[in-house]
Amino acid sequence: MAWFLRKKKNILTPSEDRKNLPKGLWYKTPSGEIIDTQELKKNLYVSLEDGYHVKIGSREYFDIFFDEGEFEEFDTDLSSEDPLKWIDSKKYSERLQEAKKKTGLKEALRSAFGKLDGRTIVIACMDFTFIGGSMGSAVGEKIKRAIEKAIKKKCPFLLISKSGGARMMEAPYSLMQMAKTVAMLSRLSQAKLPYISLLTDPTTGGVTASYALLGDINISEPGALIGFAGPRVIKETIGKDLPVGFQTAEFLLEHGFIDIICNRNELKKSISEFISMTSK
Repeated sequence: MAWFLRKKKNILTPSEDRKNLPKGLWYKTPSGEIIDTQELKKNLYVSLEDGYHVKIGSREYFDIFFDEGEFEEFDTDLSSEDPLKWIDSKKYSERLQEAKKKTGLKEALRSAFGKLDGRTIVIACMDFTFIGGSMGSAVGEKIKRAIEKAIKKKCPFLLISKSGGARMMEAPYSLMQMAKTVAMLSRLSQAKLPYISLLTDPTTGGVTASYALLGDINISEPGALIGFAGPRVIKETIGKDLPVGFQTAEFLLEHGFIDIICNRNELKKSISEFISMTSK
């Protein structure tokens, strides 16, 4: 959905900085509800009228979960290269540079540690604005290092997924990250430390098929798209119409794939309670 300003034809896209939204800017939800962005920000980017959860990035999630919005980010310079010298409509190396310039990020995932309700926690959060939040070799490595950090600090690990899946421009290097991240989560489990997986809109492809659904608790925001292949591909493969609401968080909860659907305003409280129950 477009961010828009009722003045001339200026458009603010979701990838632009939302920390300093100008006054007079409005957001239109898929149901047609219109809300002032300043009010939207106060409500953690959840529409007051229809409960629609606007897509947000790692910075906003860090502000939500870390006490006072204070955290220490690590592995900030880690980013993918172009091992296959991939070229489609343009070079992969060019796509990487464009994504870095457009988003101000080095990769599709940021990792940091700080306090959540006074308890130390490591959080890794994906950013969909960086090449669709795709999982390349650097994303896998950053998740690995984030889990190692949690083990070293003997604290819970929260991973926030928002992704289109594996990064095709890295082909096998990207697919290897599925096994790599799952192996690291096994080490976290052996250390008896909680893994909280938060699935947001969208969580698809190789991310869903690996670490996204392996949490000690799998939480989703309302209405999130969660799945592996797209509905059209599945329908063409099985030759049948799909159930209403297929691949929504609500459908997956009903069928046992996730544990909780939680409004963004209640996420910190719910995760804090889970940590209290599972931590010494």
